[in-house]
Amino acid sequence: MQIGGITIEKTAALAPMASVADAAYRIMCKRFGAAYSVSEMISSKGLVYGDKKTAKLCLLLTEEYPCALQIFGEEPEFMGKAADMLKEYSPLIIDINMGCPVPKIVSNGSGSALMKDPVRAAEIVAATVENAPCPVTVKIRAGWDKESINAVEFASLMEKAGAAAITVHPRTRQQMYSGHSDWEIIRQVKNAVSVPVIGNGDVKTPMDCKAMYEQTGCDLVMIGRGSYGRPWVFEQVRRYLLDGEVVPEPEPLQKAEIMLEHAQLLCKLKGEEQGIKEMRKNVAWYVKGLPDAARIRGNTDKLFTLDDLKRVADTIS
Repeated sequence: MQIGGITIEKTAALAPMASVADAAYRIMCKRFGAAYSVSEMISSKGLVYGDKKTAKLCLLLTEEYPCALQIFGEEPEFMGKAADMLKEYSPLIIDINMGCPVPKIVSNGSGSALMKDPVRAAEIVAATVENAPCPVTVKIRAGWDKESINAVEFASLMEKAGAAAITVHPRTRQQMYSGHSDWEIIRQVKNAVSVPVIGNGDVKTPMDCKAMYEQTGCDLVMIGRGSYGRPWVFEQVRRYLLDGEVVPEPEPLQKAEIMLEHAQLLCKLKGEEQGIKEMRKNVAWYVKGLPDAARIRGNTDKLFTLDDLKRVADTIS
């Protein structure tokens, strides 16, 4: 499939996830076949005001491409300025977050709060497109709550404002991440717009991915929480879609090796102290389902160095 002339393999992409899908996570998923990835959320105001932590989120590594930088904000002026500033980071695509449901984002009028204000949302897209060095996409939700599901109308307005593709997570903001996503909404959006539509929500296996393609007609499937501690899910999806092969889950020892590879990459990018601290949640995901998982999860707060993690990995068999 293509977004503004950029070709992306029609297998599975990695969804943007704040405090999860950092550069190390994205690279691991890319190594296992993720077709495309999107960065953590970048504050447009933080970028414009020169916040150093915000700027770090914009850095992309060669191993990540094709990838997008995702920005958020509630003011068209700042979104336009931020889009212009992203030129120096060479994103292939800029994605606008209009789906994040967390209170600190929504309370400022950003993220999924924009589902309640389609006119302002369209102004934000137009300002971003006008200043962006690349195609601009938008990620949306089904709507604010079950009484105001407006994804179809909203997506149509975003297309008219210049969006090159629409990603749909078909839960409402009210649902947060609970309950089930309604794939029918993805199908309806796909039928309503002419730009590519990316589906996201409740895809955990290759079979789920194929089912989303078949049931919605979407142009690309995006996997988020289904990749937690399972970067190999992208290889499983790719092999299943391309030749029908069902690739089994890695053996425990393989999982331990992949976990260590992830940790080493994270420490290389962020330093050992910070890297291991951030790796703790990933360790809990990697060991899920293993015989000694409960004990390992209960001791992740005692991981301070790579050697600590290697000792844990040595107990996995």
